[in-house]
Amino acid sequence: MGKPYPDPALPRPCAGADHASHGHGLAGHDHASHGHGHAGHGHGVPGSGRRLAVALAILSAFTLLEGIGGYLANSIALLAEAAHMLTDSASLLLAIIAIRVGRRPADAQRTFGHRRYQPLAAFVNGQLLLLLTAWVVYEAVMRLLHPPRVDGPLMLAIALAGGVANFAAFLVLGGTSTLNERAARMHVLSDLLGSVVASIAALVIILRGWSLADPLLSLLVSALILRSAWSITRDSAEVLLESVPAGFEVRRVEQELVGQVPGVLGVHHVHAWSITGERPTVTLHANIDATAPARDVIVAINRRLRLRLDVEHVTVQVEEPGDCHAPDCGPQSQRG
Repeated sequence: MGKPYPDPALPRPCAGADHASHGHGLAGHDHASHGHGHAGHGHGVPGSGRRLAVALAILSAFTLLEGIGGYLANSIALLAEAAHMLTDSASLLLAIIAIRVGRRPADAQRTFGHRRYQPLAAFVNGQLLLLLTAWVVYEAVMRLLHPPRVDGPLMLAIALAGGVANFAAFLVLGGTSTLNERAARMHVLSDLLGSVVASIAALVIILRGWSLADPLLSLLVSALILRSAWSITRDSAEVLLESVPAGFEVRRVEQELVGQVPGVLGVHHVHAWSITGERPTVTLHANIDATAPARDVIVAINRRLRLRLDVEHVTVQVEEPGDCHAPDCGPQSQRG
């Protein structure tokens, strides 16, 4: 049988993947074939850190203004917005720390590196958003029961200034891709919505004298924040629980290999998860033809999964026919 996917540009897999290793051990853990080892998994990290740092500077500068303005105007919408911006500043700082820690190379304690801190930070940020939403709802309900006097003009001026700051921070975080950055951007987006709602409420108070617009519109933006908070919390929890990444179908791994990669007779024990939520990591057992060169089959498996399914990292254990006796061995069509 000829070598599958002959390509002189492809590096040879790691030692230990020769034909004698069939059926035992995780052979062919091919770091080189997907372009980097564990320490090189921080795609786009420097740019991410800079964007988050600029957004943090903008939000921090306006948090105090929102707080003082909300207190003087007696507006729950502005006070909620100030608390929200304070929480967001803390969450952005947490996201920056997570990125910096994630740059550390893998070691004996954390063999996959430190990038898992990013979904952990996103999960914490989602929890903070949920708690903040609960506080805003409580305060808004209290204001509905006991409507206060609100300084509409001051409220409008502060809300517009905060809106400009939030919009600038939102633009800075444009083009985000990681779960960590998405969480930070959702924080800023909810801030921006809060500023819009506060501005509308201020206009209603100025034009109509209806102070109930302040807590009512605060409840509206709380519903929007709740949806974002739940989405971030759910997605980051799935990553931390090592669930199959969204949009990735495990059965496609077998479909892409059996009958497509020369020498591969069956695929089983397929596991898929993600380190940070972007690209999947896969481990699998492959039954290969006894005459097929193991090294070349492993290289071909890595290449096809990387190109076809955008898999970040593949670990392959190769086995000769008959080595595995578990119910899920061999092609799907032959399993009972």
